[in-house]
Amino acid sequence: MLDILCVVALSLVSLGVLFLLCKLIGKQQIAQMSVFDYVNSITIGSIAAELATNLEEWQKPLTALLVYGTATTAVSILCCKSMKVRHFVNGTPMILYRSGILYRKNLAKAKLDLNSFLEQCRMAGYFDLSQLEAVILEPSGQLSLLPKSNQRPLTPEDMKLTTVQESIWSSLILDGKLLEENLKTSGFGKDWLDKQLHARDLGPVSQIAYAACDRQGRFFACRLENTSGLKDFF
Repeated sequence: MLDILCVVALSLVSLGVLFLLCKLIGKQQIAQMSVFDYVNSITIGSIAAELATNLEEWQKPLTALLVYGTATTAVSILCCKSMKVRHFVNGTPMILYRSGILYRKNLAKAKLDLNSFLEQCRMAGYFDLSQLEAVILEPSGQLSLLPKSNQRPLTPEDMKLTTVQESIWSSLILDGKLLEENLKTSGFGKDWLDKQLHARDLGPVSQIAYAACDRQGRFFACRLENTSGLKDFF
C-alpha cells in the first residue's frame, strides 16, 4: 500500500515538474519543433516516466529532468538572442525547386526523395510543377510553395476593388454565460446584445451556446440544445 502511495505522489511530482517545464519552454506544435526540441521532448517524457516509478532513487531522474528542462530553456533563449545559435540549432530554409530546376543535392540533404517531394506538392494542391515558381524546405520540415503569379488566387487588389478591413471576432457568450469584459471591449453594450438575440428569436443569454461579433457589428449566435438532435448521418 505504501508503494502505491509513493507512486501516486511521485507521479504528481513528475506531472507538476513537466507542467512547469512546458511553461518555461513555451508553446510549440510538433510541426514547429526543431529536431533538437523534438528529441528533448521525447527524452524529458521518458525521464518523467522513470521519476514516477523509481521509488528507491527518485532523486536521480528528478535531477535529470531539471537539467534537461533548464538546458532546453537556455538553448531556446540563446536562439532568440543569437542568429548564429538559431541557425545552428534549428537549421535554415533550403531551396528544393526554383524556376524549373530541382536541386538534387538539397533533396539529398533533406533526406527527401523525388516521390515524397511530388507527393507533398500534390497534397498542397499542385499536381503540375510548372505551376510553381519555388519550393522551400523550412527548418520545421514543412514545404513552403510559391505559385507563379498567373497561378495564384485572384485577389480584390488584382481587380482594383476597395474592401473593408476585416476585424477579429470577440466571443460574447460561451455556454450560456455572458463575457462582460469582452462585450465591453467590443464597443457594444448589453442593450445591443439583447436586441441582436431578440431579432433572431434566440431567447435569453442562458440558452445561448456561443455568440460573437466583430468591430463592424456583424453578429453570430447559436442556441444550446439538450436533445440529441438529428440522427447522426456521418
